[in-house]
Amino acid sequence: MVTFHLRGAPAPQVQPSTAPSDTPSAAPSKATRSRVASGPQAPTDRPALTGRAARRERAAQAAAARPAPVVVTAPRQRWLSGPALPPARTLLSPAGPLVCLYEDESVLAFDKPAGMHSVPGKGEDKQDCLSARAQALFPEARVVHRLDLDTSGVIVMARGPEAQRRLNRSFELRQIDKRYVAVVQGCLTPPDGDWGLIDLPIALDWERRPLHTVDAATGRPSQTHWHLLAVDPVAQTSRVLLEPFTGRSHQLRVHLQALGHPMLGDRLYGGPVATPRAPRLLLHATQILLPHPESGQALFIESPVPF
Repeated sequence: MVTFHLRGAPAPQVQPSTAPSDTPSAAPSKATRSRVASGPQAPTDRPALTGRAARRERAAQAAAARPAPVVVTAPRQRWLSGPALPPARTLLSPAGPLVCLYEDESVLAFDKPAGMHSVPGKGEDKQDCLSARAQALFPEARVVHRLDLDTSGVIVMARGPEAQRRLNRSFELRQIDKRYVAVVQGCLTPPDGDWGLIDLPIALDWERRPLHTVDAATGRPSQTHWHLLAVDPVAQTSRVLLEPFTGRSHQLRVHLQALGHPMLGDRLYGGPVATPRAPRLLLHATQILLPHPESGQALFIESPVPF
């Protein structure tokens, strides 16, 4: 029987009472009386922050106000699994071929090639994308998640607004598990257990967009579990299995770069050594396990790793 990860639930929220109360208000504390008596605070001499410094301060204030993060639990199994699905089939849309991995009345799954946009971008040259090809054949298909332009692998779409709403909710509740395989530069040391955890906050690098970076001050909490599959000491590469706990933009690529092991073929984060070592980014979304939006049963979809 397939089981999902137990991700940890947010603390219950207690609603304030709206009933009137005859209990008199408590007297202000000594510290409060002291602040009131002292009058308005004297203005500080610090000049107003602008630009990146202002954004960093606002982000730091927002981070401090966020609730405590949920508990990050390690995956219970190395590879996802489920009943075998029918073989993939190639569909011919007006814009080009599309490999369909799964189809039923509520869910569609496709195999996105590296170099294809998930959704339309800005400009006429970015209108050909996986979602457009899918909607040419299935007009009711709706986007629920994306893959980076250079990443290949499984993409799931919903058929109709209700299926989209339920799948979006499953992503929000972290009920969907995904596995990626990547080849990185250098020989990784195995983690202490079966899985290691990369826990580094990620923020958009405003001055070098669309790049992202690890930033303790303004970054959003970002966690990636990783398992070492193989090491090639001759080629000085490692093959890793990745499961993102959070879903930040470029998360897997930024986290591996931060460890000093960028992915081969990564034109954004690979640097002068790793980038030219492969003709494409060696990152593939190979497995996904999700609750079916209609039945709630576990649905497993897999795309073979092409490298």
